[in-house]
Amino acid sequence: MNPEDILKKYYRPETKAFNILLGHSRVVTEKALTIAQKVRHLHPDTSFIYEAAMLHDIGIFLTKAPEIGCYGKHPYVCHGYLGREILEGEGLLQHSLVCERHVGMGLTVEDIKKKKLPLPMRDMVPITIEEQIICYSDKFFTKASDSLNRERSLQSIRKTIKKFGDEKVKRFDEWVEIFQI
Repeated sequence: MNPEDILKKYYRPETKAFNILLGHSRVVTEKALTIAQKVRHLHPDTSFIYEAAMLHDIGIFLTKAPEIGCYGKHPYVCHGYLGREILEGEGLLQHSLVCERHVGMGLTVEDIKKKKLPLPMRDMVPITIEEQIICYSDKFFTKASDSLNRERSLQSIRKTIKKFGDEKVKRFDEWVEIFQI
């Protein structure tokens, strides 16, 4: 399976959204594969990580995020579950869960209720080692076109995550220890 072929089914390659998505996906994938090599003892599936990391943000075009060339009708926080629906339609069930579970540091039903998020009422938290590696790797990169390849510092990531609760920072710090980055 070639992830870029799937992306091209939903994005026109000449668009801003496609170029940002592809650039972001590539740096996240590279970081995720580097981490997977560091934790070989946990037996991550690197082929799956490559495919799923490249596809993790496929749902962004369905959201309102004009700064990255996306003109959909949904709030950006919805891109995970929307990506899940797309990849389920492609028959990629495991990959679809990465889409849904990578948003934030993972979202619980409690998070969704407390913040009144327009999301399905279900836990969307990374479970497998592959999901965790991709979610973690994603936090190091933004989709800002002027800084797509610039890796964020741990301090900057923690500051962003802190807005969503101390438990999210705790989970991130646990991953820092596990993934040694």
